[in-house]
Amino acid sequence: MQQSDRIKPYFQIARIDHWFKNVFILPGIILALYDNHWRTDFLIVPHIFLALLSIGCIASSNYVLNEILDAPRDALHPVKKHRPVPSGRINVRIAYCEWILLACFGFLLSWPLGTSFTLTMLALWIMGCLYNIPPIRLKDKPYLDVLSESINNPIRLLAGWYAVGMTRLPPVSLMVAYWMLGAFFMAVKRFAEYRRINDPRRAAEYRDSFAYYTEQRLIISIVYYAVAFGLCFGVFIIRYRLELLLTIPLLAGFIGWYMNLGFLPDSPAQYPERLYKQRGFVLYVLACSLAMLFLFRVNIPALYTLFTPTIRLP
Repeated sequence: MQQSDRIKPYFQIARIDHWFKNVFILPGIILALYDNHWRTDFLIVPHIFLALLSIGCIASSNYVLNEILDAPRDALHPVKKHRPVPSGRINVRIAYCEWILLACFGFLLSWPLGTSFTLTMLALWIMGCLYNIPPIRLKDKPYLDVLSESINNPIRLLAGWYAVGMTRLPPVSLMVAYWMLGAFFMAVKRFAEYRRINDPRRAAEYRDSFAYYTEQRLIISIVYYAVAFGLCFGVFIIRYRLELLLTIPLLAGFIGWYMNLGFLPDSPAQYPERLYKQRGFVLYVLACSLAMLFLFRVNIPALYTLFTPTIRLP
């Protein structure tokens, strides 16, 4: 075996291809710039780059731990059994060293960005430990598996917020909305995985939470998270940026489209890193993002007149 073939599996378990998820820090950056009336300087560019490297290392540390501890269950999955650890291409002791080194490097990179950013990275790493390590191992608990993994969404929002120098908390309504949107994504992923295995007994062997889940329960949870996201985001819009009301039809279409992906055979929702292959969906997400950016910069006074409260409670 060539040296490159021995090293490659260690890069694979770090899942560097999943670093695209760090794009979820961008709303935190945009919100911070909006809060600061779009005033900034050139220092923001190296700060954002450093933040992306830091959060990437912390996320990879969590992925390595996940790969190690999930290996016995992954061996029962029709696709994941080919991963480096269950297929025997990894020295587990070296993998544990990789887990610690990636975390240390991530914290080292976070330190120049301030205490708040470093604590945010620590929270991200701790959530990875709680999610994977027994006896807590939240990923085996129904509903908590979704909620604990998706809380990484508001943590990433905080990372973007603090990376550009903010010191206070962003709006809580937006953080909760971001959390619920992440929970929606994760619940669709669970639903797609459950349908892909297509055997309740095998599904429960692969993931403990699947012993409780059914397709009906998963669909109900998906609807709950989508509604919770909509309500919390609505609160944020009303309090901070009424122009974003115009994006509601686009966001409703996004929710419906993503849920539809969960019903596809061998659904791409199981592997978010492959969603780029859904070109129509990617273009739609880009259109939604551009619309939101535009409405952050444009004022529409008529909306404030139209939606002025006419009934005031005593």
